[in-house]
Amino acid sequence: MQRIVCEQTGLRSAVREEKGGYMRETVSDIQNRRSVKEYKAEQITDEELTAVLEAGMNAPSGGNRQSPVFIAVQNKEWIQKLCRLNAEIAGAPEGFDVFYGAPTIILVLADKNAPDAVQDGSLCLGNMFNAAYALGLGSRWINRIRETFETELGKELLKEAGYEGEYIGVGFCILGYPANGFPEPIKRKPDYYKIIR
Repeated sequence: MQRIVCEQTGLRSAVREEKGGYMRETVSDIQNRRSVKEYKAEQITDEELTAVLEAGMNAPSGGNRQSPVFIAVQNKEWIQKLCRLNAEIAGAPEGFDVFYGAPTIILVLADKNAPDAVQDGSLCLGNMFNAAYALGLGSRWINRIRETFETELGKELLKEAGYEGEYIGVGFCILGYPANGFPEPIKRKPDYYKIIR
């Protein structure tokens, strides 16, 4: 089989079979994606980071307002600051790494005045996680970003990134190469959905 790659982002989009048909990998990636807790210290490539960010950019948003913004942090000093603050907010034991050693942290925020701010940001995060898995990257949602950007440190990071205005934190997307592969799929509850015809 010949693998077809999206030239813009490097995301795998389809597999061409010898018979000439196409088999979409998107559904398979969504079904097999898992959150990762152990990461290699090696930094992801710029191309991989850009692909994940572009996947987030292409998420739908209410009224196409595109209310979210992303701050990708690879600076170790900033990651440590955010990690300590997040752990403090969570009440975690001193020294606990809430980012699990991931070398890249993407902070997703949205315009606080947008009516669908949290929904818009959440859709961006979902796209990022699925894109990360498609690229062979581990990822995980980390909470407490709303509280983070209510602190002076959060406001300082916004200023450092060049954003002005009022934003609400939606979620952290941690990224990196999995240290021990991806977790096995877990059983889903039997009543996850109902169909009314």
